[in-house]
Amino acid sequence: MTSDPRALHPYADALARLHHHYQSMPPVAAMDVSVADYDGYRLRLHAPLATHVNDKGCAFGGSLASMMTLASWGLVSLHVEEAGLEAEVFVADSQIRYLAPLFADLDVEAELAPDAAWPGFIATLRERGRARIGLVARAKLPDGGIATEFTARYVAIAKPRAAGAISG
Repeated sequence: MTSDPRALHPYADALARLHHHYQSMPPVAAMDVSVADYDGYRLRLHAPLATHVNDKGCAFGGSLASMMTLASWGLVSLHVEEAGLEAEVFVADSQIRYLAPLFADLDVEAELAPDAAWPGFIATLRERGRARIGLVARAKLPDGGIATEFTARYVAIAKPRAAGAISG
C-alpha cells in the first residue's frame, strides 16, 4: 500500500487551508501558484514559467513580486494560525531587487528577516492586538543563485472576538 507523502507532512492541514485561501483569490488562482514546502521556518511557493513569461522569455517582474508577497504573507499567516490566533495579515511596505533574469519556473522562498523573531511578534499580537515583523523572500535561479530578493514588513491585526451576551 502506498500513501501520499504530503499526507504525512506535519503541516498538511495548515498548508491545505493556505492553498485554498490562495485559490479563493482570482488573481492568485490565475497565477497557478502551489505550496511547494513548509518546514516551520520557511515557506516555498512554486509556479510554472509558462504562466509568468514576459516578452524576453523570462519570468515577469510583477509575477516575481507577487509570488514573494504571497509567500511572505503565507508565512506570517501560518505562524499566526499556529499560535492559535485569528488576525488579518497585511504587507506594510516592501522593497525588491531584481538581480538576474529567471528563465525557469518560479520557486520562491520566504523566511524571517535576520533581526526578527516569531516569539516577540506573537507576544505583541496577543498583548496589543497588532504586531509587525520583517521578512525576506527570494526567487532562486536553477543553479541556486538569487534572481530576485524581496524585503518587507508585514503587520497582523487581531480579529475582534465575538461579543458576549449583553447584560441589561
